[in-house]
Amino acid sequence: MTAVAPRFDAVIHPPPRLQVCGLLAAVDTMDFATVRDTVGVSDSVLSKHVRQLEEAGYVRVHKATRAARLRTSLALTKEGRAAFDAHVAELRRITGG
Repeated sequence: MTAVAPRFDAVIHPPPRLQVCGLLAAVDTMDFATVRDTVGVSDSVLSKHVRQLEEAGYVRVHKATRAARLRTSLALTKEGRAAFDAHVAELRRITGG
């Protein structure tokens, strides 16, 4: 892993979005319901945060039918992963960590 330049990102910074990015950074993809339950918000609240991350190009939303049910999965894009890494690096820099 190469070092990234620390950069504060206002899109990622709100706690629910930071949590979503942190969860997705650790995996290739994660079900919407798992993210919702882990972050501890309602479907509508998570949807709003995911939409903002998606509009910024940071999260990819994939919908598929499995077992006759529509399932939504989320994944960080390459840009999202880079933005998250830079944001975390900036948080570490400003907190002396």
